[in-house]
Amino acid sequence: MRARFATLVFATLVSGCIGAESSEPPIVGIRNMYNQPRYDTQERQPFFPDQRSMRPGVEGTIPRESEKFIHWATGRDAKGENWLMETPAGIVQRNGGTSVFLARGKERYEIYCAPCHSLAGDGMGMVSRRASALGATGLIAPSFHDDRLRHIPDGQLYATIKNGVRNMPAYAHNIPVDDRWAIVEYVRALQLSQLAENTEQSK
Repeated sequence: MRARFATLVFATLVSGCIGAESSEPPIVGIRNMYNQPRYDTQERQPFFPDQRSMRPGVEGTIPRESEKFIHWATGRDAKGENWLMETPAGIVQRNGGTSVFLARGKERYEIYCAPCHSLAGDGMGMVSRRASALGATGLIAPSFHDDRLRHIPDGQLYATIKNGVRNMPAYAHNIPVDDRWAIVEYVRALQLSQLAENTEQSK
């Protein structure tokens, strides 16, 4: 009887603590794991000679998750002197071939690019329309069907997605390497479809 009573009292006390507020400081078993010294981004710190808290990569190494072919990651040739003219075939192959790669590019394009550039690639997505209505013409996205953008190298288009340009933000941290190239391929498909349509109408 006493054991049952003790169990009931214990259960009542424990249930009474759930959700209850307390002005007492929390009980932390290992205090140095709770309050650890840290440095904010770009904050100066005295440990290293250059006093930078953000450490540069070790020379001659790349992070495990980075693209191993530098020209695939940058859109430039191996020497870094010229843009790659076409999407590397190896990237297309490792993503399941052309049709799968284009489907992936279409999906990523509609998420990241269409709000400004529109589904048709004519630069009149919802963001551009809103900018136009407000008189902010400098924020209207360009059309991919302009001759200027039809003829730039694929590597330059890739680098624009990665690094951004003017009002367009950089997507280096949002869109992985392969997806950037997939978007490039889909933009080329959009350009070809529009060109074919215009050619057919002019006949």
